[in-house]
Amino acid sequence: MTDTTLIDRSRDLSQSLERLGPDEAMKDRSNYLRGSIAEGLLDRITGAVPSADDVKLMKFHGIYQQDDRDLRDERRRQKLEPAYQFMIRVRLPGGVCTPAQWLKLDELARRHGGETLRLTTRQTFQFHWVLKDSLRPIIQGLHEALLDTVAACGDDSRGVMCTVNPQSSRFHAEVAAMAKRVSDHVIPKTRAYHEIWYGSELAASSEAEEPFYGRTYLPRKFKIGFALPPSNDIDVYAQDLGFIAIGGAAGLEGFNVAIGGGMGRTDQAPETYPRLASVIGFVPVDRVIACADAVMTVQRDYGDRKDRQRARFKYTIDDKGLNWIKAEIERIMGLPFENARPCDFTSNGDSYGWNSTPDGRHHRTLIVENGRLDLTLLDALRDIARTHHGTFRLTPNQNLIIAGVRSEDRPAIDAILAEHFPDIDHLSVLRRNAIACVAFPTCGLAMAESERYLPKLLDRIEAILADNGLTDEPITVRMSGCPNGCSRPYIAEIGLTGRAPGKYNLYLGGGFHGERLNRMVRENIGEPAILEILAEAIGRFAREREPGEHFGDFTIRAGIVREVTEGRHFND
Repeated sequence: MTDTTLIDRSRDLSQSLERLGPDEAMKDRSNYLRGSIAEGLLDRITGAVPSADDVKLMKFHGIYQQDDRDLRDERRRQKLEPAYQFMIRVRLPGGVCTPAQWLKLDELARRHGGETLRLTTRQTFQFHWVLKDSLRPIIQGLHEALLDTVAACGDDSRGVMCTVNPQSSRFHAEVAAMAKRVSDHVIPKTRAYHEIWYGSELAASSEAEEPFYGRTYLPRKFKIGFALPPSNDIDVYAQDLGFIAIGGAAGLEGFNVAIGGGMGRTDQAPETYPRLASVIGFVPVDRVIACADAVMTVQRDYGDRKDRQRARFKYTIDDKGLNWIKAEIERIMGLPFENARPCDFTSNGDSYGWNSTPDGRHHRTLIVENGRLDLTLLDALRDIARTHHGTFRLTPNQNLIIAGVRSEDRPAIDAILAEHFPDIDHLSVLRRNAIACVAFPTCGLAMAESERYLPKLLDRIEAILADNGLTDEPITVRMSGCPNGCSRPYIAEIGLTGRAPGKYNLYLGGGFHGERLNRMVRENIGEPAILEILAEAIGRFAREREPGEHFGDFTIRAGIVREVTEGRHFND
């Protein structure tokens, strides 16, 4: 970002850093995210990065330090350090990946990532089980495939999402291209990444190293997404900044702009809550970059830098007031928003199996339960990537589309899938609408199981649905191992967030298309209580629902939960 209005920061963020949060001082002294990361990578005494500051800074480089929590207690008893390893997240705007990139990702996962990859809820890949000595080989291998991990984590603009439905043809291509353009525009410009991971020489320059972010970057993470109605697969209202595509006969006209979404909250901290984004107007295509700059500028300059629990953009908006925030964005843009255009969302899932587009190409959506690509799936997809002439597209529902397939290539793809994974399409309707974060054993924030447990819980919920004649009823289920909400549980019809091993908060009443928050029904309960509550609610749903009514809507109409009309009232 080079706009002079952005370089002229409206607040002096270097003011009295000791009065701000410790992370702000840490970023300020990091020398634009360098810290002592390079030196820490050379330390052979430990499998970790020794400096606590560097552990935080590496998130800006797309890397989380973790340890195997299944082994943590045993290693402590043996007086050994934790079994340190790292998670690496790839920057993949809109979830689009070429076959050549897929083959490189596959090679790196087999060599350095425990022979597994994860498809995330933000349309990208995560490597897990990476040892310290493998960090540079992975990042340099990604570079060979024109991929990177810049800003996949950290207090900056994270990976940019985009609706992946290829059935929208050229219109979708325009939106996807804009998502890629915005992603490339908003990432940090520091040269630290190239120096640490590619071995580039420190280059002297008179230009500002971070003309937009400055020395302290953003107060917290910032998420951007592009939605293409009628599909809300990206959960656009969960984004800090959402662009909702509006098209006409001539193609893409512009976007409705939604600001202030965010899922994270903290248990026992009622001042924290999830929030759905508010639509504040419309911008034409040629104003999208200026709009993104202006929105991020407001959060950069006015976000809370003292209390990280309240540093997300949603709190800035609620503290300052939506009208004030909108006016400030318009002042920075130099033009007012136009009135928002009418639009409607009618789906948030994926279209499974084969679908075709007017250009004569075919698209095969594969169900990947909880986004886990094990060795069986990796083998199948490697064989497909070797002859595929289109692209791969990661969906926000942790599934995968083999896109742009020629008619003559379809039989070969079907044969490969039949050989390696004949049951790939046989997941139930409930599982097709379920998402789980990774949680144990790798995530350091996890309080309870998620990815490893949700399939077992779904077995039991499916039995309840079958008993009530609702086997084919679509219901969204989201589970997170902690309250941070990476799987977007607070907009699910059934949401679960971990509190302790085997214990969860249970939420009901979210909107099926991501348009409404849910509300907590019971706190800190185990499986028997969860199933008891769901059995009663699902039983009533089967007996009392209205034609076409979704489960989340029913729980509100039937008085099982009160509707949440605004994030600030989520904990009421």
